Amino acid sequence: MKKTILVTVLLLAISSNMQAQLVKFGIKAGLNYANQTGSDITINNSNYSTSAITSYHAGLIAEIKIIDSFSIQPELLYSTQGATYKNAFEEFKNELGYLSIPVLAKINLNKVVSLELGPQASFLLSERNNFDVKDANTFDFAVVGGLGLNITNHFFIQGRYGLGLTDASKDAEVKNSVVQVSAGFKF
Repeated sequence: MKKTILVTVLLLAISSNMQAQLVKFGIKAGLNYANQTGSDITINNSNYSTSAITSYHAGLIAEIKIIDSFSIQPELLYSTQGATYKNAFEEFKNELGYLSIPVLAKINLNKVVSLELGPQASFLLSERNNFDVKDANTFDFAVVGGLGLNITNHFFIQGRYGLGLTDASKDAEVKNSVVQVSAGFKF
């Protein structure tokens, strides 16, 4: 009986050690350089041009190792995106707060550099702007890709581009686009 308990405890210890090597959790935060692109951006019968805004993102990550050079990295982020709209008479800022869920295929090119690519689903949590229209769509789908650098076994930095595939507004054909630079820590 003692041998059975000892073997069971030993197998559980080995299993938990292997599991710890296969899944890593972490946090990350960084800057967004976001814009909205589209054709004929018209609001209240006026044509507007857009310029990018600087905002932020922060959240949780998990890295699930499949093989040495490949892993899946789901994330749960709060990310602000949007644009500044201008025409000849007025200018206003439209800032959209999303709960973003990217699920990335992470290809480790070596121990330091990784290539990341995958889909991202985002759900609108807030809309802050300098005008009275609340016309943002509540769901945004995008494709994201970028590079990651492992500075140490725990500390990393990432650069990423996200291209919106669905319209961000109910009244205009505009799509989100964002460049993200972030730093994070894996446990």
